[in-house]
Amino acid sequence: MARRAALVLAAALLASSALTACSTEGPASGSPSGAKGGSDGTITLGFAQVGAESGWRTANTKSVQEAAKKAGITLKFSDAQQKQENQIKAIRNFIQQKVDVIAFSPVVESGWDTVLKEAKDAGIPVILTDRAVDTKDTSLYKTFLGSDFVKEGKSAGEWLTSAYANEQGPVNIVELQGTTGSAPANDRKAGFADVIRADNKFKIVASQSGDFTRAKGKEVMQAFLKSEKDIDVLYAHNDDMALGAIQAIEESGKKPGTDIKVISVDGIKDAFVAMAEGKINVVVECNPLLGDQLMELTKKVAAGENVPTRVETEEGVFPQDKAAAALPSRNY
Repeated sequence: MARRAALVLAAALLASSALTACSTEGPASGSPSGAKGGSDGTITLGFAQVGAESGWRTANTKSVQEAAKKAGITLKFSDAQQKQENQIKAIRNFIQQKVDVIAFSPVVESGWDTVLKEAKDAGIPVILTDRAVDTKDTSLYKTFLGSDFVKEGKSAGEWLTSAYANEQGPVNIVELQGTTGSAPANDRKAGFADVIRADNKFKIVASQSGDFTRAKGKEVMQAFLKSEKDIDVLYAHNDDMALGAIQAIEESGKKPGTDIKVISVDGIKDAFVAMAEGKINVVVECNPLLGDQLMELTKKVAAGENVPTRVETEEGVFPQDKAAAALPSRNY
């Protein structure tokens, strides 16, 4: 009987110990109150990337991975393959893994409130990189790091209106849009349209998504060349689509950069090579090397520090006559 009582008492003590361990909350041992990170001070960042659809995106991923290693931040990386459902699943996995910070570049602008609220309820701060989200509740993320896409579209439009200032017109434009619903596609289109609408000689005669890929850019441009007799200008929302379109233009017997002026956005090395060859007329830069800035912001939000709600990258506009000089400095 005494032996049975002793066993019951031991089992009760074991259950009490387990319950106490499971309900323990608060900062990890060795972390300051309110700060995040492991017991050794290491921060874990969950990063949900759009995919690998372009040279720009590949450079962006490499920048994040290298910067995390240099900063001593543990990186959990997910490639969404350009599907929103994959990104949402990755973010939920990061929440379950209790990472310290989540960063992601949203595939499209809308449809994020539910999963971002889940992250907020879990006490995990979120950083948006490269692309913004469309939400009324800005408390769902700490900051946005990236470019001003509307400004990029306006820069493209300003170059065009300046280049054709002395032309009577009409100037027929075809537009290769980025992924439908994405922030860069929406904003680059809006910024460009805002500038050219001031002069009715500029007409967008065809506009279609090329999904930011070289193959799709070529396919859509082939369709434009068949459906439109007179094309003066191609405006591509990124370099990969522009490079694919250039192939289609050449295969049709026309000369890109001369017969059809080409305006592009991003600034990858291949685009500068094409500019040096006279095939692209101007590139509006969008800097993918966000890694170091992202790690700096990650450390600050993990420590509970206040950060700006928007952090923009410095970028330029490169017309054809500057391409050769700038080409050696392009790292992506």
